[in-house]
Amino acid sequence: MQKSLIAALLASAFVSIDAGAADLIQVYKQALANDSQYASARDSLAVGQEKVPQGRALLLPTIGITGTNTRNNGVFTPNNAGQQTLNPVTGELNDTVGTSASTNHINTYTLQLTQPLFRWANWQQYQQSKLQQAAAEAQFAQAQEDLITRVAQAYFDVLTAQDNLGSTRAQKEATAEQLASAKRNFEVGTQTITDTHEAQAAYDLVVAQEFAAINDLDNKRNALQAIIGQAPATLAPLRAGVTIASPQPAVAEPWVSSAEQQNYAVVTAQLQLESAKRDIQVSRSGHYPTLDLTAQTSRNYTTNYGTNTGNAIGVQWSIPLFNGFAVTSKVRESIALEDKARNDLETARRNASLNARQAYLGVVSGLAQVKALEAGEVSSQSALDSNKLGYQVGVRINIDVLNAQKQLYSTQKDLSKARYDTIMNGLKLKSAAGTLKETDLEPINALLDHS
Repeated sequence: MQKSLIAALLASAFVSIDAGAADLIQVYKQALANDSQYASARDSLAVGQEKVPQGRALLLPTIGITGTNTRNNGVFTPNNAGQQTLNPVTGELNDTVGTSASTNHINTYTLQLTQPLFRWANWQQYQQSKLQQAAAEAQFAQAQEDLITRVAQAYFDVLTAQDNLGSTRAQKEATAEQLASAKRNFEVGTQTITDTHEAQAAYDLVVAQEFAAINDLDNKRNALQAIIGQAPATLAPLRAGVTIASPQPAVAEPWVSSAEQQNYAVVTAQLQLESAKRDIQVSRSGHYPTLDLTAQTSRNYTTNYGTNTGNAIGVQWSIPLFNGFAVTSKVRESIALEDKARNDLETARRNASLNARQAYLGVVSGLAQVKALEAGEVSSQSALDSNKLGYQVGVRINIDVLNAQKQLYSTQKDLSKARYDTIMNGLKLKSAAGTLKETDLEPINALLDHS
C-alpha cells in the first residue's frame, strides 16, 4: 500500500506535456502568452491609451443636426354647425357652414457647430488625460516587471522542491543502507538492538519527509501552471557549481537612488500627484466664465407659408454667479486629494527605497551564504565519510553516521535554496530600481543545465 501511494504521488509530481526540459526563457514566453494577470494589465493599457483622444475631444468643435417632420390632420366644427339662421336683409332662413378638414405639413432642421473658445475645465482635463495615459503605461511596465519576477520565483520554487525531493530520496537510500547494516550487525551480535531502532526511526522519518517533499513539488508545479496556463514541462536545473555574479554597482546607494526616482510605483504616484493638481484647476473653473463660437443654418417649411431658411454665427458666453457653495466645496475636496496623492508618493518612495535595500542586502548576504554553504557541503561530506569509516572499525556508533548523513543533506538543501534566493534577490533589486528587463533573464538562463 505504501509503495503504491508513493508511486501515485511521484506520477502526479512529474507529469509533463513535454518530454524535453524547458528553460527559464521558454517558461517566460509561455507566461507572456497565457498569464491572465499580464493580459489584464495589457487591457488596462489599452484603456489608458484612449484617455488622450477623449481629452482632446473636449477642445474640438461639436457638430449636430436636429429637426422635425410633422403632418397634422384636423377637422374644424363651428358651434352652430347644422342650424339655420335668419337673414336679416332678405328674411330668409340660411343653413350654417358645417365641418371642414385641414392638413398642415411642417418640416424643419437646424445644423449647428459649437467651438469652445474658453473652457478652462476642458483644457485641464485634456492635460489630465496625458497624465492618465502615462500612468497607464507606467502601470503596464510595472506589470511586466512583476511577470518576470513571478515567473522566475515560480520556476525556482519548482527547482527548490525538486532539489528537496532529490536530497530526501538520497537520504532515504542512505538511511535504508544504514538500517540494513544495523540489522545485520545485530544479527551477528556486534551491535545492540538500539542501533537498529535508531536507524529504523531515522528511516521512518525520512519516508514521511519524502511524502511532504512530493506534495510540495506538486503544489509548486501547480503554482507555475497557474501562470503559464498549462502543465509545465520538466524544468532545466542549475548547473553544478555555478557562480552567481555580484550586483553592479556593488554599493547600495545607487540602487536606492534609482528606486526613489525610477521605480514604476513611484512614477505612477508622481503622475497621480500631477493629475490631482490639475483636478484642483478643474474644480476652480466652476467659478470661471465660458465662451463658445456657434454657427448654425436652419430651414423651416410649413404648408401654406412656404420655406424659411436662415444662417447665424456668433459667440455664446456664460458666467456662473452662485451654485450653493458647491464649487468651493469641490475645491476643498480636490486640495485634500492632492495632499493624499503627495503622501502616497512619499509612501511609494519609501517602499521602493526599502525594497531596494532589502534586495541588495539579500544578494550580498546570499553570495556569502552560498560560499559558506559550499564549504560546509565539503566539510559535511568529509565528516560523513569519516563517520562511516569509524563505524566500520568500531570507533563510531550508528547514530553518528545517521547524524552526519542528516547534516550533509540538510546542507545541500540549504545551498540550493541559497542560490535560488540570491538569484531572485538580484531580480528584485533591479525591479525595485525600475531597471528590470526581459533581457535580464538571459544571464540567469545561461546558468541552467540545458542538456
